Amino acid sequence: MQNFKLFQILAQFDKLEQNRIRKFIQSPYFNKDRVVLALFELMTEEINAPSAKEWTKEKIWDALVPELPYDDARLRKYQSDLLKLVEQYLIQQEFESDTFMSQAYLLKSIKKKKLKKLHNSTLKNVKEIPGKTSYRDGNYYLGQFLIETSYDQLISDFEEKKTEKTNLEAMSKFLDYFYIGEKIKIYCEVLSRKKVAKHEYDISLIEEAVAIAEKDDYQSIPSIAIYYQIFKMYTEPHELNHYYKFQHLLVESSHFFPRSEEKNFYGLAQNYCVNQINQGNSQFVKELFDVYKNLLEKEFFVTEGSLESWEFRNIVVVGLRNREFEWTENFINNYINILPKEIRENTYSFNLSQLYFYQKKYSNVIKILQEVEYNDYITNLNAKTTLIMTYYEVGEIDPLYNLLESFRVYLNRNKEIPSARKTNFKNLIKFTKKLISLPPSGNKIIKALKTEVESTKNISSRDWLLEKIAELE
Repeated sequence: MQNFKLFQILAQFDKLEQNRIRKFIQSPYFNKDRVVLALFELMTEEINAPSAKEWTKEKIWDALVPELPYDDARLRKYQSDLLKLVEQYLIQQEFESDTFMSQAYLLKSIKKKKLKKLHNSTLKNVKEIPGKTSYRDGNYYLGQFLIETSYDQLISDFEEKKTEKTNLEAMSKFLDYFYIGEKIKIYCEVLSRKKVAKHEYDISLIEEAVAIAEKDDYQSIPSIAIYYQIFKMYTEPHELNHYYKFQHLLVESSHFFPRSEEKNFYGLAQNYCVNQINQGNSQFVKELFDVYKNLLEKEFFVTEGSLESWEFRNIVVVGLRNREFEWTENFINNYINILPKEIRENTYSFNLSQLYFYQKKYSNVIKILQEVEYNDYITNLNAKTTLIMTYYEVGEIDPLYNLLESFRVYLNRNKEIPSARKTNFKNLIKFTKKLISLPPSGNKIIKALKTEVESTKNISSRDWLLEKIAELE
């Protein structure tokens, strides 16, 4: 049974959703076949409390209609009917959640069936919808357009004063807002995808849409203003003012969008900051820190009650680079327990060692990192790097030499580490050895080492090496 497509689909629903689907299937309006309901019950029972029973098609048939001989075609028909009911349920759920769409269809039905007694009350309810809706995304303006269209058609059928000015301007305005916003949104997606794949897209009228979006009355529409700024960030990435305008819009307008779309906005801000930092623009370390705080506050990092370990580490690094030590320590202690249990202890000890290193509590760093051998190679590499820097800072030259040699052996033996990453850390080992071998007074040698480090492309902890060389100049 577990191999059936229908079983795998039903397994995606929790018990609450299963109960809703059950009520839907029990409704005689949607389903009158008791066998289809029995099939649903059989599958959900197996999903919620798996048995050791091997459910062949024949055994499923016997559980459903034991009085009849096995009929493969009929069993497949029951499965198909149940799947269609599940699909109808999903459609119904989405339809009911879309107030604009459902009311537009109600107006359409009133017009079609000429239900004049419903006319006035329905029009009153429809006109109150925008004030009860918090979102101002593209779907809001499409919904407004559909409502105004249905409203206009209903008025023309039931009202006697047909010479009065109608709502055609409102219809046109809402359609424009939807079209312009969605057109630029699509083009932003094109620009995003072209960063990772070399595909060409022909998006017509985009220049005209952008020109219209720049007008003041269109910039007051959240779904246009925010995607226009994203468009400018993609097309003019070095104009930092575009990012600051975008960040302002995030604060002012992101609540007008569904959470999934709002999360994408903050993800874009995060990526922009990372790109700026990678290009040497250090002021964006603070910007990235602010983005992370917003993502945490809005709980966008937490998925199904858990936080990814790499996101945890990135947040710690950015907090430390901003020298927000108290905030970072609180973050480590407050969020460590929502990491997957199997990585919790190692993640805690490693990130605590990073905090201590930035606080120059070097004895604490050494105590932690000497006692732990991390399972995943990425954390292991970073831990060994931190220990190298710590030994150098406290002048423990013999332990440092021993660590550099054991680190070299580890890199050579570990087949899991990509060759490019190995090169980064081998260069760190090489230049650290040169650094600790410098004579007390050798300005030419120091300058030569600095030039060599600056000209070598792939070095882990390059900034730290250059900082230590600068201290000797």
